[in-house]
Amino acid sequence: MEQTSAPLLDAAVRLVRLLDNPEDVPVLAPLIEREILYRVLQGAQGDVLRQMALSGSSSNRIAVVVEQLKREYMEPLRIDELAAAAHMAPSSLHRHFKEVTAMSSLQYQKQLRLQEARRLLLSESADAADVAFRVGYESPSQFSREYARLFGLPPISDITRLREQLGRVL
Repeated sequence: MEQTSAPLLDAAVRLVRLLDNPEDVPVLAPLIEREILYRVLQGAQGDVLRQMALSGSSSNRIAVVVEQLKREYMEPLRIDELAAAAHMAPSSLHRHFKEVTAMSSLQYQKQLRLQEARRLLLSESADAADVAFRVGYESPSQFSREYARLFGLPPISDITRLREQLGRVL
């Protein structure tokens, strides 16, 4: 994991501190946002970000697939459809997707589903099995196993722990 540079962190802190002076936000926020963008593009991941912005580049086409996965995370994963959306062969999609995201499209979808499930469990009084179905799982037991693998605890234990931590912070 890469460290955030001091100038980038400083700009981010200044942007957040603008919340203390709302009258300054319309004038200063766009300048600080521009500085943050500049610093990110000058950083180690700048080349990857520039590639994603280039229309037609493989990274840009993967960005299209990522957006589709975000919109349709609860649907069954159809590699042929994703490859068609990216104008790539399935093998090429797999290789480029892994280069950009450091995971397979299936792993990425699983992360999206589990993050959304965690959000739903935390914000609603929902049953874990119901949430599992809502985010696209067909098996509550598989959902619980994968949830525990990602977050370290089964759903109900994790949510209880998070609520306790939030209670201490608030």
